[in-house]
Amino acid sequence: MKITRRALLGAASATLVTTAFEKPASAAAEFEFKLGVNTPDTHPLTLRLTEAARAIGAQSSGRLNITVFANSQLGGDPEMLSQLRAGGIDLLAAPSMTLSTLVPLSGLPSIGFAFQSYDQVWAAMDGGVGDVVRDAIGKAGIVPMKKIWDNGFRQITSSSSRQLNSVEDLRGFKIRVPVTALLTSLFSGLGALPSSISYSELYSALQTDIAEGQENPLAQVATGKLYEVQKYCALSNHCWSGYWIIANRRALAGLPPDLLEIVNRNFDAAADKERADLLEMDRSLQTDLAGKGMTFNKPDPVQFRAALVKAGFYTQLQKAYGGEAWAKLEQYTGRLT
Repeated sequence: MKITRRALLGAASATLVTTAFEKPASAAAEFEFKLGVNTPDTHPLTLRLTEAARAIGAQSSGRLNITVFANSQLGGDPEMLSQLRAGGIDLLAAPSMTLSTLVPLSGLPSIGFAFQSYDQVWAAMDGGVGDVVRDAIGKAGIVPMKKIWDNGFRQITSSSSRQLNSVEDLRGFKIRVPVTALLTSLFSGLGALPSSISYSELYSALQTDIAEGQENPLAQVATGKLYEVQKYCALSNHCWSGYWIIANRRALAGLPPDLLEIVNRNFDAAADKERADLLEMDRSLQTDLAGKGMTFNKPDPVQFRAALVKAGFYTQLQKAYGGEAWAKLEQYTGRLT
């Protein structure tokens, strides 16, 4: 299945709108799983999750049916994480930074201005950093799939009242961040005024000026139609973030080995496809969004990194994450403090 930019950004078909894999009416599934995700129907993450769910249903001969609930239908990310832990839902595409509220080490790869390229990101996440984070997630009583999915490098958008070119432009800037201390501390260190708002409430918060701006990968800006309520986009690449596919431990333990193998294989294969989708999409999105009225600029990241060093941002995080985990991260990023 090759996903084109038209498919990603265009109107979703009726099948993708529901994002539910419907099993044949004549066959009752032995196992029924719910999978929650915050992204819209046309986002590569949702599309590839739906594709994987269908493949799992087919390869299990209908024994396991996974229904994908997109666009925060089951609640905001913190609510879905609570539901997963309680067994209300079985699977969740959890943003790594939201997951960091439960598993602090899952925020390690999203340290501000740490990674400079995808080569660094995937070497770390398919290597030593990914091992550290998966181990920490498992100790929290939930089960991560092996491969993390891409959410992309994050950029800062703003309303028509302010274009962001420097650290000084961020001072006093009301910016929405996910419900996570990691980005709150990052933007506080840069002099901004961050507020944690669920993604499902983001559009209205920008529309009503509760927040002047927000930060997200370009794919989220496009599929969430944030360009309708934001004028400027600063290509800051201030951090990278991903999505972990995590499972309720009891639900996953209830699957026989053959079904568990099908689940793991298909989600990890879909992760590779989604990574490629998002990279292809990101390459064309700046042109698309500019055509929709957004104005882009590229601030110098050195000034932001210097401001964070001066604020003691990296020193504090090194203490919080511990020397061993920090050393593992710096194997891939180079020295941060």
